[in-house]
Amino acid sequence: MWRDYIRQVKPYTPGEQPKDENVIKLNTNENPYPPCVGVRDAIKDFDYNMLRKYPDPAVNELRQAIADYHDVDIRNVFVGVGSDDVLAMCYMTFFNSNKPILFPDITYSFYDVWAEEFDVLYVTKPLDENFRIVPSDYKTINGGIIIPNPNAPTGIEEGIDTIIDIIENNKDSIVIIDEAYVDFGAESVLPLVAKYDNLIVVRTFSKSRSLAGSRIGYAIASKEIIKALHNVKYSYNSYTMDSLTIKIGVEAIKDDKYFKENLEKVISTREWTYNKLLELGFEVFESKANFLFAKPNFISAKELFHELKKKNIFVRYFDKPRINEYLRISIGTDQEMKELIDAITLLK
Repeated sequence: MWRDYIRQVKPYTPGEQPKDENVIKLNTNENPYPPCVGVRDAIKDFDYNMLRKYPDPAVNELRQAIADYHDVDIRNVFVGVGSDDVLAMCYMTFFNSNKPILFPDITYSFYDVWAEEFDVLYVTKPLDENFRIVPSDYKTINGGIIIPNPNAPTGIEEGIDTIIDIIENNKDSIVIIDEAYVDFGAESVLPLVAKYDNLIVVRTFSKSRSLAGSRIGYAIASKEIIKALHNVKYSYNSYTMDSLTIKIGVEAIKDDKYFKENLEKVISTREWTYNKLLELGFEVFESKANFLFAKPNFISAKELFHELKKKNIFVRYFDKPRINEYLRISIGTDQEMKELIDAITLLK
């Protein structure tokens, strides 16, 4: 009978992680460049004896470094094991009414998975024909709102005015803006946290700080919101981040010069790739993320996905309504993107 009580959830499907190192991996939005030197030194100098002790459950060293970087109080910062962990904690903490939460129909595909996992009612709001949010769709009764900006998998940025309009019309709900990709050219809504006590801004070290393998995410919000998140975290798993990761995170956020240099390289390569895809006849959206959302005109997206894979070039294909003719292409090094363009050119 125990089988009757298993929670039935359709799991999130992550991007394929090929075991062969001899591939061009453009399917999981990882940063093509290594973390800063300080991260390497922190690993080299780490006292392994620390691993016999529990880490700081409050993660104060890293929270303080993040607070200093963003010029906020440490009490405005929550840290989790990747932004996925932070967002899951937000779901558990704030989405507990009998009203549905709202998010776009084309978006990060973990949002509905968490809703089902935590028994949260939800309604998706369709993006318009240009894959943009329709603010009026969010002027309805809800139990919370979550919007990625820039969006995934499109890379499209919504303007600050759109976000303000949504927050202003939902002051009785928690509004989460997921800024996983904001560093690649979009405008952050972090300054709005001081004005709106119902706003949560979520960030990650995985993309712009080259630490997808270490898992660091954080939220910035009002002190009341952060306190509520900590209460749930301590009731769920007090020791979520290991001691080495805390040290790595501190070093990563301290080296702002290296951080900005890497961003400039990724953005430059993204713009070059964008123009090359246009020349090849693709429909490509202007992106403010570290990936491009592109539709080929000479072959189906699914077929191109498989043809590139035969050449050991991995991109992301979503077999879903409205986006099944598009590919999401992460930005790699200049050489990797040149090889991608050359491979597509040979297929025409």
